Amino acid sequence: MTVEGLKEYGLTEMSDEQVRNFLSNQGMGVLGLPAADVPYLLPMAFGYDGDDRLYFAFFVGETSRKRDLSAETEMARFLVYSADSPFFWESVMLTGTLSEIPGEEWAKHDAAMDNAWYLELFERAESPGTLRLYEFAVTDQRGLKYTGLPPGLRDDEA
Repeated sequence: MTVEGLKEYGLTEMSDEQVRNFLSNQGMGVLGLPAADVPYLLPMAFGYDGDDRLYFAFFVGETSRKRDLSAETEMARFLVYSADSPFFWESVMLTGTLSEIPGEEWAKHDAAMDNAWYLELFERAESPGTLRLYEFAVTDQRGLKYTGLPPGLRDDEA
């Protein structure tokens, strides 16, 4: 069934303001990078500027498929979702460009990183040259949410 078909059952599209509020209150999502065989999917903490930019801190080693694919890609996708129950969930799919931010410009983006989750494991393991900051410039977004009632509380049940 299509999204349009599911609207009759309570699925709704999120407004731009609802998408902004949702992203402002989240800190984790899944980054999808194109690869030759199958998409490369990564759970990522992110910061959000409240408008049209996300920021990712990449923890990388000497070789990094994530870094290599990020440099090669023209467009990427990022999915942020919250599924509190089968009857209440929200998701936002973002499409955009991904670019590395030079180290001397990191301080400009500190405020946007306020809502990002910082994984304690990476902070303990950090060594010089292993942290990179990337900007995801949103070119398209779609937010969906479902706030239905559980069985037994629906009006359509007799």
